[in-house]
Amino acid sequence: SVRQWGLRRREDEQQVRRPATPGSRPKAQHSGAFCQACTPSSTELNKSKFHFKKTLWVIWPSPTQITWRLKDDDSGDHDQNEENSTQKDGEKEKAERDKSQGSSKRKAVVPGPAEHPLQYNYTFWYSRRTPGRPTSSQSYEQNIKQIGTFASVEQFWRFYSHMVRPGDLTGHSDFHLFKEGIKPMWEDDANKNGGKWIIRLRKGLASRCWENLILAMLGEQFMVGEEICGAVVSVRFQEDIISIWNKTASDQATTARIRDTLRRVLNLPPNTIMEYKTHTDSIKDNSSFRNTKITL
Repeated sequence: SVRQWGLRRREDEQQVRRPATPGSRPKAQHSGAFCQACTPSSTELNKSKFHFKKTLWVIWPSPTQITWRLKDDDSGDHDQNEENSTQKDGEKEKAERDKSQGSSKRKAVVPGPAEHPLQYNYTFWYSRRTPGRPTSSQSYEQNIKQIGTFASVEQFWRFYSHMVRPGDLTGHSDFHLFKEGIKPMWEDDANKNGGKWIIRLRKGLASRCWENLILAMLGEQFMVGEEICGAVVSVRFQEDIISIWNKTASDQATTARIRDTLRRVLNLPPNTIMEYKTHTDSIKDNSSFRNTKITL
């Protein structure tokens, strides 16, 4: 407390005070250690035992001569304020960085207790755009929305059972199911050297074919290692289209195996037309389904 620090009202008000530094003197005349003009109010003292917001201790060369001086808000503490501000900014950036790292760690999806894990984690995406309007890669990336990621069979059904079936979608809409970390974009590192098999369906078949396709993909029925990137169902006005993406378009043996497995899991008629298109060609003509290579 102030009393413990030995501050007492000095009766001898005629004693000469020495300046804080040689060549300088106090800015105003003081009437004692408890000068009314220089002493903070009791309310201000009670704010903190050790810290005073606008008060600075000035200890004169003589230990018995202690007085207060009110600190001017705009004088002498500019550098200190800048240093404190810089320090606070640094602490804020560090806190945001730690928060970001912590949130990324929290986003890691793992199978729950007693759940059946999948070989890979997968993410559902959804996109919708106005037909006939040209789409750049940047606007497309902003248009796709992530629904959620799952790591087990049970987690998949929690998502899928609450999603609208493709046959009930309207307009120019797409569902995407891709391995975690791969965006449903041609330019993604995992996709840029690959391509996709395309099957055009008449209206009314998309929901059943989409379900069969993603269950086969999650169950690793294609037997091509890490070649599968994901699958897409595209709802259009005249038809619906499903496609499955793979990493390496130049690997003909792998693409042929994916084609044959696709025929089997979807139970396609022998005369079904299947088309293949590389993502490089899609980037060139800015189209997913035009100028494809047709295979019977």
